[in-house]
Amino acid sequence: MAIWSVVRRKVFNGCNSSYSSSIIGKSWKCKSSTASHTRYYGALSKETSVFVRGSPVSLPCYLGSSLSSNAIMRVTVSYNHTFNTSIRLFSSDEGGSVDAVVPYMGESISDGTLATILKKPGDRVEADEPIAQIETDKVTIDISSPTAGTIEKIVAKEGDTVEPGFKIAVISKSSGAATQVEDSEKKPEETKPEKKEEKPKPVAESPPSPKVETSPPKEKSRAPPPPPPASGASPREPQLPPKDRERRVPMTRLRKRVATRLKDSQNTFALLTTFNEVDMTNLMKLRSEYKDAFLEKHGVKLGLMSGFIKGAISALQNQPVVNAVIDGEDIIYRDYVDISIAVGTPKGLVVPVLRNVEQMNFAEIEKEINRLAKKATAGTISIDEMAGGTFTISNGGVYGSLLSTPIINPPQSAILGMHSILNRPMVVGGEVMSRPMMYIALTYDHRLIDGREAVLFLRRIKDVVEDPRRLLLDI
Repeated sequence: MAIWSVVRRKVFNGCNSSYSSSIIGKSWKCKSSTASHTRYYGALSKETSVFVRGSPVSLPCYLGSSLSSNAIMRVTVSYNHTFNTSIRLFSSDEGGSVDAVVPYMGESISDGTLATILKKPGDRVEADEPIAQIETDKVTIDISSPTAGTIEKIVAKEGDTVEPGFKIAVISKSSGAATQVEDSEKKPEETKPEKKEEKPKPVAESPPSPKVETSPPKEKSRAPPPPPPASGASPREPQLPPKDRERRVPMTRLRKRVATRLKDSQNTFALLTTFNEVDMTNLMKLRSEYKDAFLEKHGVKLGLMSGFIKGAISALQNQPVVNAVIDGEDIIYRDYVDISIAVGTPKGLVVPVLRNVEQMNFAEIEKEINRLAKKATAGTISIDEMAGGTFTISNGGVYGSLLSTPIINPPQSAILGMHSILNRPMVVGGEVMSRPMMYIALTYDHRLIDGREAVLFLRRIKDVVEDPRRLLLDI
């Protein structure tokens, strides 16, 4: 017992950097460790084997030797709390894989439709490279690769409804991992058919039994189709296949959203439209005289839209109720002007917004219109660039529209419609002359805006466009 007590004190109370002694024919070795330096071991069995009790079996000891279980009980039973059983974790992942998930799409967008998958398994992608596109009810959003690597597999498929955080694809950081996965998938596929070939052989020995089994299900499968058509006339029509020279295409989410908002506008607002006509002679003359100098200085073409926007700003400032909106039982008046410009795209109508346009000049307005129009056509415009807006201008004249009644873009209270320019006979100074004329229309919410304000609003636009010098003199 005296010898064991010496060993116990030397082992647990600390010893020199290298301490060895010969006890009962065994070599003991100990290395000192302080409280600030914790030991870690790759295997837990070497540490926990000291606590094993039972028959006198030779076990690896914490001190680097082997003792019988009886000896272990004597030495360590009262000091087992001093042992450190920490484990170091190891990883065998050579490159790892990362999931490409649906990003946050906006405060008012909860889900979208996976419209297009741009990559396929095995393709190489770079960080932030688009791998798929999601179509929402407002914009088209790209799903970018979070890292450079190889597409390991595509989890979702086109047409699926996805939400933020939904996994679209798995990207392997190392190219070797992707090839290993493909090889591993091919090998079992090669072995499976061999097993399947052996199984059908015994089944083929009894041909009559499968024939009897297959015939009843076919008859049952034929029975279900008749009931659905007889259920009702209205649901039956959409389920019918298209007729000759017809094709059925599902509506896009953007088109569904536009249809819903326009119908809500009709159901909510008391819509009323008033018209006027504008002589475009002076504005077109101003444009033709200065378009080259304007392009040379500002790098953008001078269009007619900037003139109408300037006229709308002046009219909104003269008639602030047109720039207001009803909120419950209150009216919110805005001391700023954010004009939305309706832009038709292949996927649907989008309405980017020009912020604080009352502070812009002609060049700044033209540059902003050009920038937003390009992004809208390319489908890269963001939700923030379309949110808000206090007044909307829609130019149907670019498509040849002569006259229309535009629908208000909620939650705004009015919308200005521009149309095509046509030369018509007009009486000017008592003489009949050919003048380039345009019809303009203002659709407004009659709950808030009276006819007087609507007519004065259009009249102000007419005066400014027909005589742009009014903008300089503010008259």
